[in-house]
Amino acid sequence: MTVGALRDTRRAERRRPNLTLSHLALGVVAVAVTVVFLWSIWAFLGAILWSVVAAIMFWPLNNRILSRFPGRRNFAAFLTLLVVVTMGVVPGVALSMFLLDQAGAIYAQIQSGQIDIAATFERIQAVLPGWMAGLMRRTGITDLDSLREQLSIGITARLQILTSHALTIGQSAASFLLSLAAMLYLTFFLLRDGQSMTTSIGNVVPLKPDDRRVLAARFVTVVRATVKGGVLVGAAQGSVGGIIMAMLGVPNALLWAVVMALSSLLPAVGTGIVWVPVAIYLFATADMWHGLIMTASGLLVIGSVDNVLRPILIGRETNIPDFVVLVTTLGGLAAFGFNGLLIGPVAAAIFITVWSLISSSIAAPVAA
Repeated sequence: MTVGALRDTRRAERRRPNLTLSHLALGVVAVAVTVVFLWSIWAFLGAILWSVVAAIMFWPLNNRILSRFPGRRNFAAFLTLLVVVTMGVVPGVALSMFLLDQAGAIYAQIQSGQIDIAATFERIQAVLPGWMAGLMRRTGITDLDSLREQLSIGITARLQILTSHALTIGQSAASFLLSLAAMLYLTFFLLRDGQSMTTSIGNVVPLKPDDRRVLAARFVTVVRATVKGGVLVGAAQGSVGGIIMAMLGVPNALLWAVVMALSSLLPAVGTGIVWVPVAIYLFATADMWHGLIMTASGLLVIGSVDNVLRPILIGRETNIPDFVVLVTTLGGLAAFGFNGLLIGPVAAAIFITVWSLISSSIAAPVAA
């Protein structure tokens, strides 16, 4: 070994940290405290997630307001939060109230006999293809009297459950309001102090600065693309589907348009959950042409909206294959509920990015 190499080895040894019992104890304490901390905020993880999303989505607006009022970070964050409430919270609450109201109206029509489910079921069964009718016979769904009785029993049971769990429902509503308040509260501070928070967190993350910047940029890009794309695609498909169903005389077309907009959050299969049963209903209860128009519209018009807009708004920005988006969205929904619609695609993007960075770091020394 040369003198220079020996000197470099000794210098590296001096720079190498000496792990002592105190370091080990500190590590154990850090892990324990982190577990307790995550446990304590677990109930509000959804609120934290959506506060981060809101801050990311409205960060450009906050900066624009701050540029008009330099130094007034509280004022800029407050104005931005008002926009968040106006554009996000108020429409969401109004949409929820509308769905509940429509569901109550449909239930009242079923109770009064205006909607005869059994008779509608009989007409639908008559127009089903042979293989589907055979499947229904094998599963025992052919006895209309039994079906009517089961539906009545099921609805009554659900109402009894709602009545007996009124206190639980009230507690759930209170929990939702508390989570909403926490989300808005956190959003305000993320908008006001987000830059300094990001810097502080980045300084303790054991990654190279360039890798941190790549991961952070990737996270922000995927969140913005997923939220923006989901909202715009859902609004477009819901509007188109609602107009078509209203023109064809489908009852409660506005309700099904809203349901279609929400179901569009599931890529590839979402809107079919709505328009396929509607098409079957039209085949059974209306003119055959109405059913054909609904089917053609679902395949060619409503589906085309998704095929055109989703790649532009989501796929091109995130560079995630469509099948990965589908699998991770459905998997995230199964694992995390509604929050999984965002967690799944974001996790997929970060997964791909992390392994790309690992591959680059491995290839660099080989190339050298």
